[in-house]
Amino acid sequence: MHKWKISHVIIIVPALMLFFAEICTASPLADPPEAREIKIIARKFEFQPSTITVRKGEAVKLAVTSEDVDHGIAIEAFGIDQQVKAKQTRVIEFTPDREGKFEFSCSVFCGDRHPEMIGQLIVTGNQASTDSNMKVSFDETTPGVVIVESNGERLRIDTRTKSIARLDTSPASSPAQTVATKERESGREQEPYDYHVVNIPTPKRVARHSLNVYFTHRFQQPIKPLENSDDDLLGLDSFAVSSLGFTIGITDRLYANIYRSPLCQTGLCKTIEIGLGYHLLDEEGRSPVALSTYASVEGDDNFRRRFTYNIQAMVGRSVTKYVHLFFSPAVHINANGNGRFNPRPEDLPPGDFANNFRLGTHTGSFGFGVNARIRPSASLLFDYTPRVGFKLGQVSPVIDETSGAIIGLKNNSEAAIGFGIEKRMGRHVFSLTFSNTQTTTTSRYNSSNLVLPPSKFSIGFNLFRRLL
Repeated sequence: MHKWKISHVIIIVPALMLFFAEICTASPLADPPEAREIKIIARKFEFQPSTITVRKGEAVKLAVTSEDVDHGIAIEAFGIDQQVKAKQTRVIEFTPDREGKFEFSCSVFCGDRHPEMIGQLIVTGNQASTDSNMKVSFDETTPGVVIVESNGERLRIDTRTKSIARLDTSPASSPAQTVATKERESGREQEPYDYHVVNIPTPKRVARHSLNVYFTHRFQQPIKPLENSDDDLLGLDSFAVSSLGFTIGITDRLYANIYRSPLCQTGLCKTIEIGLGYHLLDEEGRSPVALSTYASVEGDDNFRRRFTYNIQAMVGRSVTKYVHLFFSPAVHINANGNGRFNPRPEDLPPGDFANNFRLGTHTGSFGFGVNARIRPSASLLFDYTPRVGFKLGQVSPVIDETSGAIIGLKNNSEAAIGFGIEKRMGRHVFSLTFSNTQTTTTSRYNSSNLVLPPSKFSIGFNLFRRLL
């Protein structure tokens, strides 16, 4: 028995010594590598840097800073979509699991050039591929200094002092820029077109939480030949209609509108229009057009009676960078409700034709428009709006040439036509217009209340200003 114990001890003790030796010599578990931070600056309408290169399986930390307004960053291939508030930084961590080139974009609407705010994420399979994107330049003013740029980082290497310093890529935090200055509105990026051509609306998106004012002014008398201009100075001394409206951006897509026209004549007077619009599409990605919809109610006598209901679509398409086309079909329900524009029998000679004459009740219109940019902040404008159904105009008798008797009635009407020139200065847009109508509410801008033919126009202007 004693020999059995000794033999077991001889076998077990060396085995235990070998086991503990293996534990002591085994290397400890390594901590996971720290995520590599890449700084990105988001500003209208670009990312800086716009190209980022990482390795497959590498832990990445994107520090995205907005310099101006709310932005977002979306990388669809890796399920990333984060909002970055104005003047704040959002850190996004992820690990790319496949190689390739992937697009990242701004996912929060930030202006008319929002679709152009895109960048590229390159995921490589090895270190050598990443290093190939490194840029090296020399400081010509200081011998022995090298600037190395890689993945959004800039390093300054001084070979004389054997020192390395990291340079900030953000111009806003550069040491040379110590005093913040207010940006001049005239120097801001100009938007391609306004909310109206001359009369017809466009599908331009209304910014969230913005307050906008819209003012139109239309003279009554048309421009006359120069030899007769001393009477009313090209119509500028004639009666004018000045209309005012406000638009409020409720969300990035939904907006509300209120507008008043003081025009007062037979069938309409002191009209107030209240409406809601919704922006459906921007001209980007899969959508070949910009698209908005709008519904409104117009009421006469300061929204107390004689209501008209409008349903409208606004479609926009860029032919080139400088030319934009618009189409705005609409339905105007009860535009001649209760026959308010029909001639009254007591105002006409007796006859059955006066009692049977009707102008129709509803209207359909088809607005076509062009905005052609001739300067970075100036455009030429043109729009034309034919319509069907009820047509605003003037009713006149039809007289028999032989007997001189009234044999009927006809409605003299002209479709609205307008042209002009537009000047944009930051949040301010001014348009000098020439049009054959004074009516500017949704149900009335499609007809000439002045019944002016295409050869005659009166002067006016549109004024737009974003207040907030």
